[in-house]
Amino acid sequence: MKREDAERTITEYLRPVYGFALRRCRTTEDAEDLSQEIILRAFRALLKREDIGDVGKFIWTVAHNSLANYYRETARLVVGVPIDDVAELIADTDNTGGDADIERRAAISRLGREIAYLSKTQRQILIAYYFENRKQADIAKSLGIPLGTVKWHLFEAKKELKRGIDKMRKSSELKFNPIKFRALGINGSATKSPNDVFRSALTQNICYCVKDTAKTVNEIADDIGVSPVYVEAEAEFLEEQCFLLERNGRYIANFIIDEPTEELLVMRDRMYKRAADIFANELYDELTSSGILDDVDIMCRQTDGPVTLSSSPRADMNFILWTLIPYIAAWSGEALIEENVSFEEAATVRPDGGNYILHATVNDERLRLPDDYVVMRNWCGPMWNMIGKTMLWQLDSEWSGREEGRGILIAEESARTISLYEREKGEQLSRDEYAWLAERGYVKTNGECGGLFKSAWQIVILKKEINERLLAVGDRIKRAHMAELDELKAPYVKAVLDATPEHVRLMREYELQQLFHSHGMFLLHCISALMRVGKLRLPTAGQKKALSTLIVDGEG
Repeated sequence: MKREDAERTITEYLRPVYGFALRRCRTTEDAEDLSQEIILRAFRALLKREDIGDVGKFIWTVAHNSLANYYRETARLVVGVPIDDVAELIADTDNTGGDADIERRAAISRLGREIAYLSKTQRQILIAYYFENRKQADIAKSLGIPLGTVKWHLFEAKKELKRGIDKMRKSSELKFNPIKFRALGINGSATKSPNDVFRSALTQNICYCVKDTAKTVNEIADDIGVSPVYVEAEAEFLEEQCFLLERNGRYIANFIIDEPTEELLVMRDRMYKRAADIFANELYDELTSSGILDDVDIMCRQTDGPVTLSSSPRADMNFILWTLIPYIAAWSGEALIEENVSFEEAATVRPDGGNYILHATVNDERLRLPDDYVVMRNWCGPMWNMIGKTMLWQLDSEWSGREEGRGILIAEESARTISLYEREKGEQLSRDEYAWLAERGYVKTNGECGGLFKSAWQIVILKKEINERLLAVGDRIKRAHMAELDELKAPYVKAVLDATPEHVRLMREYELQQLFHSHGMFLLHCISALMRVGKLRLPTAGQKKALSTLIVDGEG
């Protein structure tokens, strides 16, 4: 990056980076030092590198890495508080070697650990007074609190340390066998991926140990066997992002954490198998026998061969059905949903502008599931974006050729795709724009930009009227089997709600309303059911990138 561009970028981040450091450091001096380190490291990297795509994301990555280094250094200082500075807190022993000296060193080590269990204010005051040798009046001024409050905190801190040293702390199994989120799912719209927040084992395990019950920072620290200093900082950050809720000094998870049993997973699999056998097979038979798939308003020029001036063959029916079957399964029958809980009631609005329900899955590797159990691999969606009257809908799965785990990237990508689709109705796009669409498998051209030119969209495009007719087919089938589908899901819904903590029950109730609609597992089972009986065939290699992607053109 050019120096002037790097300087301009860094200038924009000076205040946000300082605010980031100020909220997380012990003192304003530390915040100034940390923010300077972040800015300097980021500036040097911007000057040297040309491959930084998202500059903002890069700078905040540098910030979090620098903060982690600060925490590690702070922890070393806390643990290394000289015993002479707080000698009155433990019994006096002579440093004579032997058992007495061993006991003394053990007490010193325990003292260092217990300092981390103090509240943030007590920890700041105790370290400033004993370790930094600062006067109490100076500490009061820097923290903006009365001198008497400083004296009270020092007195209370000493009592807490004595109690902590005498206490036998017990760690849960998480200390030795931490959990790992197998998958994160979003129901709603996100502007940033939660994968960035939950990429560390510490963050995941903090949330896991408060999935059912609210706990203090110290209780969480005991559960996972780490210093409360680390838990405190992470819990505050997670609370800022609305993934934890803070209630009277206790934290509890603000998203669904699934830890399903074999019994529940098998119950769900059998429920979906039966529902998909009913719905998907009947939908396939009606679509293929009614002649509706021949309608000219279902447009798709997907072809494994090149696009030529003379012809752009229509996609084969198998490819079109790979898109229409899950799309109709997801969008049809909305009027039949008994909405006891609205999305607005269940979802959380995030500080970054996202508005969604988050659910994480923790799988026990010891689970033994039937050989015919349907597993969701590389799944993302259904995802959709509407601009004006035009909508792009997409499903990513193990059968599509798109990169795994794109998550919220669909929001940016789909918005641009819709814009280019609308523009191409009236004009030829630029070579770079066609190249961008071609890279994603959405469009093919004959390559002759500017001369004799032809382009062909490789995804399914539906006009408004045919879209309504297709969804009406799904509506009729779901309505005809409504009683049977309700009976199928009733025991599963009860079992899930019985296992759901009260504080996330609204989120769970909202998602259970979508079981035979836009729920990803239902769409997966619809595809699997048709593949099992040979009605759907695997897509060709050339079809994979555009698989299960469509545009609904609402203009007519």
